[in-house]
Amino acid sequence: MATTSKTNIVLTGLARRFVEDGLIEEQAAKDAFFQANNNKIPLITYLVQNNLAASRGLAYSAAMEFGIPVLDLSAFLSDTAPEKLVDEKLVRKHNALPLFKRGNRLFIALSDPTNIQALDEIKFHTGLSTDAILVEEGKLKEAIDRYVDANDMTMQGLEDSDLEDIDVSGGEEEDRGAVNVAETEDAPIVKYVNKVLLDAIRGGASDIHFEPYEKTYRVRYRTDGILHEVSKPSIKLAPKISARVKIMAQLDISERRMPQDGRIKMKLSKTKAIDFRVNTLPTLWGEKIVLRILDPSSAKLGIDALGYEDDQKQLYMEALAQPQGMILVTGPTGSGKTVSLYTGLNILNTPERNISTAEDPAEINLEGINQVNVNTKVGLTFAEALRSFLRQDPDVIMVGEIRDLDTASIAIKAAQTGHLVLSTLHTNSAAETLTRMMNMGVPAFNIATSVSLIIAQRLARRLCSCKEPLDVPKDVLLKEGFTEEQIETGFTLYHPKGCDKCNGGYKGRVGIYEVVRITKAMSSMIMEEASSIELSEQAQKEGFRTLRQSALLKVMQGMTSLEEANRTTKD
Repeated sequence: MATTSKTNIVLTGLARRFVEDGLIEEQAAKDAFFQANNNKIPLITYLVQNNLAASRGLAYSAAMEFGIPVLDLSAFLSDTAPEKLVDEKLVRKHNALPLFKRGNRLFIALSDPTNIQALDEIKFHTGLSTDAILVEEGKLKEAIDRYVDANDMTMQGLEDSDLEDIDVSGGEEEDRGAVNVAETEDAPIVKYVNKVLLDAIRGGASDIHFEPYEKTYRVRYRTDGILHEVSKPSIKLAPKISARVKIMAQLDISERRMPQDGRIKMKLSKTKAIDFRVNTLPTLWGEKIVLRILDPSSAKLGIDALGYEDDQKQLYMEALAQPQGMILVTGPTGSGKTVSLYTGLNILNTPERNISTAEDPAEINLEGINQVNVNTKVGLTFAEALRSFLRQDPDVIMVGEIRDLDTASIAIKAAQTGHLVLSTLHTNSAAETLTRMMNMGVPAFNIATSVSLIIAQRLARRLCSCKEPLDVPKDVLLKEGFTEEQIETGFTLYHPKGCDKCNGGYKGRVGIYEVVRITKAMSSMIMEEASSIELSEQAQKEGFRTLRQSALLKVMQGMTSLEEANRTTKD
């Protein structure tokens, strides 16, 4: 698309139709057209993504404009869709879903009737004539996800017999004999554990908890950051479930007195495998086992999918482009620090760079990056790994976490001697990160001259499309932190409703960020050993949003609710 000036836009075609049908005000339509044009995405997609117009209304208005039939995808039987006829890449690229085939004609679901390129390209690849059927943008995305999953063994409806045959391995020196014995002796337990793992993957869970108590046993998933119970097998099965998981992770099934760590690789298809990080913990009534689901695709989401505002994204990209310096990502456990770091590493991962990481442990394998698992039992600490990295001609170094003065000192030395260093700390804000390093014993001068960017972050649950508007009095908005100017511009607050496609009104998560570049003024304050409060005030003076301000911005954009913003960032 050619870049268009915002001032001379004359609405035609679909955009004009949407205004005439009362779906959107004319000025808002011009702004949306301008933004969609510059972002190179369809107007309908932009309107739906930014909650500027109802998906259903847009579909029917477009259908009237182009004389194309509309289909309600929620009432469409997906099993009639021709499997593997259209490549997944084409489906994703054009946001176009093959619905059904009649003779040599293929009917394609589109949300944008102007997307003639999709029909032409699918026609070229399939050799079939293509006809468009209009559908709602929101429902189309969900249907495409289901279609892609249905073409992958990962998400097929598995029968009991299939659940036994999933390829599971726990390590390179796996004792297949032990696994086969367990499978032969207690096939129902094998099926049950496999089903729990598969259901967790399907449901987008991040962790699975197997928990024994005196008279009960429960299984919980952590989905979108919240734990919820999914199963309560008999307490009599606790030892068998524990043994099965430990066999899968290649742990010692006879050791029940000490914690153990392991890993499971579940191969779901020829091209899809999921890793689980496993930890066992002896409790009063048996072993509690927690599995962290490590999906490699989460490391390749791309920076645009993480939720950074445009100015924050630019700050991160500028810091990554520097040949040296230190980028610190901070926040509590489970706040998405690893994904932010891996996203940065993927951007930097080119044949011209030597990248090494020290992690505890390396959660996701990244092709082209030298990853090291620290092992304190043999003396391979973060600090020791860093020393070795510096002797291996690195360009970029990632340290899983700065925990002590020794690690911090070497990381800072690396940042000052021509290396780009990425790492994490467990602090609550950008300013607290600086004072934490001072408290560790790192000289203020070294911090001021090496740290270039700090990202503090949280993960908030994203509202599902079933969300409902919420009226909130002005005095309450002011109390929550919204400014007079924000309130006067007008925005709609939403709260969760809940439907059969979400978890209590939420589906997925979005990142909330405080991105602070260390400016000259802040460097001077660091060398004067200013407090975290003073540093935070200076960052705000220079235009860097706090976590709370970023959370409220996401509320104004309709991405999350005020109560969720309060849960993740309330002071």
